[in-house]
Amino acid sequence: MEIGVVGKPNVGKSTFFSAATLVDVQIANYPFTTIDANVGVTYAVAEHPCKELGCNPNPQNYEYKDGLALLPLKMIDVAGLVPGAHEGRGLGNKFLDDLRMASALIHVVDATGKTDAEGRPTDYHDPVEDIEFLEREIDYWIYSILRKNWEKFAKRIKLQHLKLAQAIADQLTGIGVSEEDAFEAIHRLGLDSDPTKWSDKDLLAFVRELRKVNKPIIIAANKADAASDEQLERLKREGEKRGYIVVPTSAAAELTLRKAAKAGFIDYVPGSSDFKILKPMSTKQEKALQLIKERVLDRFGSTGVQEVINRAIFELLQLIPVYPVEDEHKLTDQFGNVLPHVHLLPKGSTPRDLAYKVHTDLGKTFIYAVNAKTHRRVGEDYELQFNDIIKIVATAR
Repeated sequence: MEIGVVGKPNVGKSTFFSAATLVDVQIANYPFTTIDANVGVTYAVAEHPCKELGCNPNPQNYEYKDGLALLPLKMIDVAGLVPGAHEGRGLGNKFLDDLRMASALIHVVDATGKTDAEGRPTDYHDPVEDIEFLEREIDYWIYSILRKNWEKFAKRIKLQHLKLAQAIADQLTGIGVSEEDAFEAIHRLGLDSDPTKWSDKDLLAFVRELRKVNKPIIIAANKADAASDEQLERLKREGEKRGYIVVPTSAAAELTLRKAAKAGFIDYVPGSSDFKILKPMSTKQEKALQLIKERVLDRFGSTGVQEVINRAIFELLQLIPVYPVEDEHKLTDQFGNVLPHVHLLPKGSTPRDLAYKVHTDLGKTFIYAVNAKTHRRVGEDYELQFNDIIKIVATAR
């Protein structure tokens, strides 16, 4: 699972990435600070089943803290995007290549409007335009891949009676497009099954829909503590009109809190509305933390960084955590570890889907499953729920 952090230069993109991963990156007040993509690990956070069941887990592929499961995700911070990137302007080609396998994108926007389209300081720039320009650049990037030799490609699909969605997915496999993605976009628009009948307008409409399916975007309205309520409300309203989740965010505040926590000065859980001071610090440090408390945590309820990540995973991508076990009574694997593994699966997944996720052979030999919370047997048509604990029963091979 890879999440891309995107946006134009100088909006706090690298600060967001560093706050989310605690990877040290170059952060400066000028465009194109990031040239080579930064890669790190961040976490989606969810309540752990043990909080409800009173158990003590032995996590193997995730982390556990204070009743919370920290689910690891790969995060990539790519070079800043400027208008015309799909034509190679700025670091456009590198930007688009770096985000090609991302499952979702976090678009960091300067909510104050103090950064122009090129990433330079300005008196005012409409942040809504940044949402539109990012859409446009990604759309035309995908369009340019498909449009090249489209007529020849469309004729081959028709003459050879190829599956349209599969043929398009094969053409776009380099940017992570699946047959299901292509089929969904075609279905939503009701496009003709004969691609030779598609106009340029149809192709562009398809690309736009495909981007929504394959590269869904959530908006981090960054520098929210320096923005007015009116600015944030407008950005949220206009973003939601376009189908986006918009979260007021202060990446700088989150980075400060996480570094203070790492140094042992405070007890802070990402996503929290408060922190606890653990040991003495300088007056300057105390004042900085107090300002974060007043201007960010008290105003918004959190810095927004963890909320963006969580909503990207659980709301935007519609994923749910599911825990497979071998002993449904003790909630353990074959070695006696309590709830050692968790898998993120799309909503609507079944126990057989989970079985395949654990091991291909388990999926092929699946018979039924047991819901460890209810101790009831469930079939392969059962729809898995958030934080389900499932025992898979399969035939021996």
